[in-house]
Parts: sequence; C-alpha cells; structure tokens
Amino acid sequence: MTSRGPVMVVDDDADLRASLSQMLTLAGYEVSEARDGAEALRALSREFAGPIVSDIRMPGVDGIELLEAVCDMDPELPVILLTGHGDVAMAVDALKSGAWDFLTKPFDPHELEGAVSRAADKRRLVMENRQLKAMAGKGARTSPIIGHSAAIEQVRQTLAALAPTPIDLLIEGESGTGKELAARVLHHDSRNSRRFVVLPCAGITEAMAQDRLFAPDGPIADAQGGTLFIDDLHRAGPLLQSRLAEFAETRQLGTLDRDQALNVACRVITTVAHRDDLAKIDPALLYRVSSMRVTLPPLRERREDIPLLLTHFLGEAAQKHGREPIQPNRSTLDWATGHRWPGNVRELENLAERMILGLETSFGVGEQTQTLPERLEAFERNQIIATLAASGGSVAKTIERLGIPRKTFYYKANKLGIDPAQFRGD
Repeated sequence: MTSRGPVMVVDDDADLRASLSQMLTLAGYEVSEARDGAEALRALSREFAGPIVSDIRMPGVDGIELLEAVCDMDPELPVILLTGHGDVAMAVDALKSGAWDFLTKPFDPHELEGAVSRAADKRRLVMENRQLKAMAGKGARTSPIIGHSAAIEQVRQTLAALAPTPIDLLIEGESGTGKELAARVLHHDSRNSRRFVVLPCAGITEAMAQDRLFAPDGPIADAQGGTLFIDDLHRAGPLLQSRLAEFAETRQLGTLDRDQALNVACRVITTVAHRDDLAKIDPALLYRVSSMRVTLPPLRERREDIPLLLTHFLGEAAQKHGREPIQPNRSTLDWATGHRWPGNVRELENLAERMILGLETSFGVGEQTQTLPERLEAFERNQIIATLAASGGSVAKTIERLGIPRKTFYYKANKLGIDPAQFRGD
C-alpha cells in the first residue's frame, strides 16, 4: 500500500494508543507513538510532515500543553485532540487556540480517518509550499532568473558564459519572458559596470532619431562604459535602423568628422519578440548586432518552474504592499501549471500581485481552450511536477506518493519532458 504520510499518536493509555496506531496504519499512514506530551515534543520538529493525534488528559505534559508547545514550534502543524464528554468545552477553547480538530470519545473510526486525512492533506500542502519557497529563495540568491527547468538552466549558463565578454547580442523572446531582465543580468555580471540605458524603439519618432537621440549629449551617449539596451528592434523605423547600423559599426556620435566625433564604448543588446521579426530589420543592422543570439523560452515550455515563480512573486508582492504573505493552494497550483500564460512570466507576476491584494480568488473559470486529452496530460504533468518538487527530486518518494510503478513514472516523465534532476537541491 502507498504510504499516506506520517502521523503521531500521543496517549498515555497503552491499549488505546495501540488501537489508534493499528487503525491509522491500516489506513495507510506511517504511525509513530508517544506516551505523553513530553515524549512527543522530544520527537517533533518543524520538519514533521504529518498531523498529531493526542488525548487531552495525560499526566505530565497534557494535550493542551502539547498543543501550545506545537503552536509555538510551528503554527501550521495540525493537532487533533481526543476528549471525553466532560472536556468538550476545553476542546472548543483549544480550537480557538489553534487546534485543527477534536473528536469526542467514543468516536467512529471513519470520523477519525476523515479528520486525519484532511489534516494530512493540509500539512502536505504546507510542506510542499515551504519547499517551493525555499527553492525559489535559493534561485533568487544565485540568479534573479528563477527556475529549475532544463530550458531556463540553459539560459542561465549561456548568460554566465557571455557576461564577461564584450560581444553584442540579440535576445529573442515573446512578450513577458524577461528579455530586459536577461539583459540586466548580463550588464550586472559584465565588465561594463556603468549605466544601463534603455532605448524603446516603439516610442522613438523619426524626429528623435534625426536629432536628439544621436547627439553627443543624448541618451545613447549616456551608455558610455555601460550597456545600451535596444528593446523591440523590429519596431524601429527605417531612419532609426539606418542610424543604429552606423552607430553599431563606428560606436561614434555627433559630427561627420571622425576626429571630432564622440566615441562611445558600450555593449549593445537588442531584442525581438519572434524569429519572424528578424525579417523586419535592415540586414546591415542585424548583421552588426546579432553575432550572438539568446532565445528565452515561453512559460508554457517550462511549466515545472511555475510553482517556484508563483511562490516567489507572491512573496515579493506581499513585501511590496505590506501584506501578509500567502501560499498557493493545490487547486491554484494545478490551475497555474495548466494555464497557457500568453503573457508569460509578466502575466504570472501580475496574477501574484492581484492575489496578494485580494483581487483574484478564482482560477480557470471559462478556460476550455484545451481538448480533453490536453487537459488530462496537463493534469498528469502538474501532479508529477508538484510531487517531485515536494520530494526534493527523489524518484523513490515520488512514485510512492503517486502510487505508480517506476517504469510508468519514467515513461510519463520522458513523454512529458520532465527531468527529476531539476528538482534536486544538490
């Protein structure tokens, strides 16, 4: 039988303790026992992954004192109290103090199993979210580009290799995939430590391209010793493209007299949204700015990164707005990993902000754009990814939790493009 996770049973009555343990073991749980609250506390920590079932009346540290100590240790560790009829008022007060549930003796075994099942599901989600948050934090400390998918790891490696070089490059990626973020990573990790100047081609008029932009004291000159980021190059008009081609070739501004011109030593990073956009760029300009190219994957091609990204953005939004941080529940994660995300990472970031502000509470309403096989495949992928993340990339733990044979797991992982190694912390 597939394990349903750990449960601790705390009771000073050896017979009742053994009966509860047997009942929960038969239900599929890994049961540990303690004779009183003090023994339970010696065995517990914030890493305990299941609920606690405890009698209230015990010598020494009783159930109420155990609850208080557990709440101090970890308020999200669920405690189910068992009480006699005379202690119902005490148990109700305990609910207000943080108990998950209470059952009055004698209770129906199915009632106990139901309470434990709900508490175990809640604890499992808490532990998964903590691991996701820790993984997101680890990614944020090493790189602002969050994710553990093979696609995004390849992007990080490419940027790390290119950053120390002076090579100009072109970044291709759909809207919202993080092209400016990638450019800023290159700038930050390069030898060009001065200004990062953004040139949004869509907002540059012919008059600006003719005069101010290329003046010795204009915006491009500000990129001296730094990076000139030319966004949406395919949206530049003919005049702007012509003048950019000249600048990319000479790195000079101002007068036609080369001896009087201002030399601007900077790195040029350009972007386009799609490969088809390259046809809209003057070949002379494209040749000069695209000796090296980096392609950013859309979010739909790295769905395994979505739980990490959402958790990260929720934390950022909570800090930005001075709100309490929230953790995405299972239905939200399932919906998010199955959504198409036409706006990519930026759309996900905006969703997190709306969630923190209380403006987004329902997900997937009316989203029927996928066929049934596509939705089933997305569901399978979501479940495998979520379980791998919660298991730290352990295949053994994942197949145990999913209740599928190892051969089936590897078949599905290969079919769905999931690499378990991406979820390991080593």
